[in-house]
Amino acid sequence: MTVDMSADVKRLSGVGPAVAVKLGKLGINTVGDLLCHFPRAYEFRGNVKTVASAEDGETASFILTVMAPPTSAKTRTGLTIFKLPAGDGTGGCTVTFFNQNYIRSAFTVGASYRFYGKVNRRGRTVELSSPVYEPYSDKLLPLFPVYPATEGFGSARINRLISAIIDRPDTVLPENLPDEVIQAEGLMDRTDAVRAIHHPASLEQISEAKRRLAFEELFIFAKNARSRKKKISSGPRAEMSPCDCTPFREMMRFEPTAAQKRVMNEIYSDLTGKNGKAPMRRMVSGDVGSGKTVCAQFSAYVACENGYQTALMVPTEILAKQHYDDTAPLFAMLGKRVRLLTGELTQKEKNAVYAELQSGECDVVIGTHALIYDKVVFKNLGLVICDEQHRFGVSQREALLKKGNGAHMLVMSATPIPRTLALVLFGDLDVSVIDELPPGRRTVRTAYRDESSRDAVYAFIRDQVDQGRQAYIVCPGVEETEDDGLIPIEALGEGFNAESYDREMKRRKAAVNYAETLCTDVFPNLRVGYLHGRMKSSEKTAVMGAFERGELDILVSTTVIEVGINVPNATVMLIEDAENFGLSQLHQLRGRVGRGKYASYCILMADSPGQAAESRLKMMERESNGYKIAEFDLKQRGPGDFIRENDEKIRQHGALKLRMAGALDDARLLYRAFEWAEKYTED
Repeated sequence: MTVDMSADVKRLSGVGPAVAVKLGKLGINTVGDLLCHFPRAYEFRGNVKTVASAEDGETASFILTVMAPPTSAKTRTGLTIFKLPAGDGTGGCTVTFFNQNYIRSAFTVGASYRFYGKVNRRGRTVELSSPVYEPYSDKLLPLFPVYPATEGFGSARINRLISAIIDRPDTVLPENLPDEVIQAEGLMDRTDAVRAIHHPASLEQISEAKRRLAFEELFIFAKNARSRKKKISSGPRAEMSPCDCTPFREMMRFEPTAAQKRVMNEIYSDLTGKNGKAPMRRMVSGDVGSGKTVCAQFSAYVACENGYQTALMVPTEILAKQHYDDTAPLFAMLGKRVRLLTGELTQKEKNAVYAELQSGECDVVIGTHALIYDKVVFKNLGLVICDEQHRFGVSQREALLKKGNGAHMLVMSATPIPRTLALVLFGDLDVSVIDELPPGRRTVRTAYRDESSRDAVYAFIRDQVDQGRQAYIVCPGVEETEDDGLIPIEALGEGFNAESYDREMKRRKAAVNYAETLCTDVFPNLRVGYLHGRMKSSEKTAVMGAFERGELDILVSTTVIEVGINVPNATVMLIEDAENFGLSQLHQLRGRVGRGKYASYCILMADSPGQAAESRLKMMERESNGYKIAEFDLKQRGPGDFIRENDEKIRQHGALKLRMAGALDDARLLYRAFEWAEKYTED
């Protein structure tokens, strides 16, 4: 049976109108969407423990034989508790269920089952509370998929829908790669790959399925990027002529580096038509502090001189204010009017900006996603600039571009990406790299430390605060209970070791809980705040604003501080469990300090990270060039981290999400996918 991937999901058994609405919230509207709704993680049920070795609080699998029928009792509140006596050769275990009457007849005495759940241990008494279970056989799969889900329609129900299709032996999915490519690259066919990623029989099977599906995504992505570039070249263009840029250069507060001059010349040629007749679509990639903002200001000046307006869109209100404070005074001296548009403005202030944009009185507007609202109407928008634009969706950028006729677009990224990789990933953009820092930029002293140095590290932070400085402490998670016992799909593959991974996860520091510990136990006399991505936008803005104003001494955060906060007084960046971050991400985080006149420090905490991870952390100690770090990271870990961190940036169409390419650890596969796509894309 060949599956119709375009068929409406409502045609499946068990999917009525109400279920279809819930699936729609997950982006599942067709059968193809469902089958490409890949697991985000797996329960590793193959890591079987004995009752004797069970540890309190751990989540694990147990092969237990049922000793007797379940007993039941009711609590005062009417809750029915079922207790099933079971055990293995090492000891007995009580399996507990709540308000599940079918348990009375669900088990056969003397039969064995695989139970997977959380252990409660008090001395010799071992209890499993509400575990999942299945009759034991040696054919049970070790990995159970966990899917992105929505309220009212959980992972288990998604799994049942997918299983009804892929578990049929006669199921065949239509192939979307040429036979020549599949054979030359040694790839699984599409049917086997989709079946294996949902219901893998082994870690090796996951690795091969990931490889095939990542290749498929990148192949299609590359073809779409080339088609998109061709479409842009045939569309309208905001025409600009050469102009006198001497006033702008004279107003600059420093001599630009050779790299900045090269990039500004590339932008100038794009805008004035020297590089072709298509509107500019250029990405400027530069290390933290390399001077990308000056290049953006220069492009806005050229647009203004040609009678066009410029919109600069940034992800946070704090970053918008920083850009405004830096740009408005400079452009005022040049006779240009700059305005700020964010959600914090009063309605009266917003209306004034709307009026100036529509009349043309405002030359440059700097703002957040508020710029794409219907009320924002430009008289003559000719240039759109997006800073840290991977924080925006494709639809948001396109919505802003449509407010002009053939507007040019400049995007800026502070994530150093090797040029060869950037040319592949950003197929519809011309890529400029600012690969040198302005003279005088402070180097952040970086040190890798383990747990034995923790007290000394805390003492160092306390000393810096006593001197009037501030510190960041970054950790990977938000809450320690999040996804307990689950293994993300990126972590799985050949060589995966469940026990070492479990130990690694237990070490992770979580922002909320860790901040509380720092407040009460470590720095009781200091002002400690915390920040994470689950907070409301207004809450994040308030916390970052307090840190920026010096009202907090220490900010405990997840990686949301990568962009949008500039505090010259912050001199220490402590990164917990640093081995869990990619090198480029560590470099980005390190760039949050060393922005002022004070000596600054980055401390990478990791306890027994392993030989490969330790070599990466030592690379951070000795190297400050973001592009050299990125090249090293690409060779060590492959392109997956770059793809995950820039998923929105490299997505060309809202419908194309690189679900599996972010787990790719082989850069050669990425380049081959793009080479094959070039061969199979018609001009």
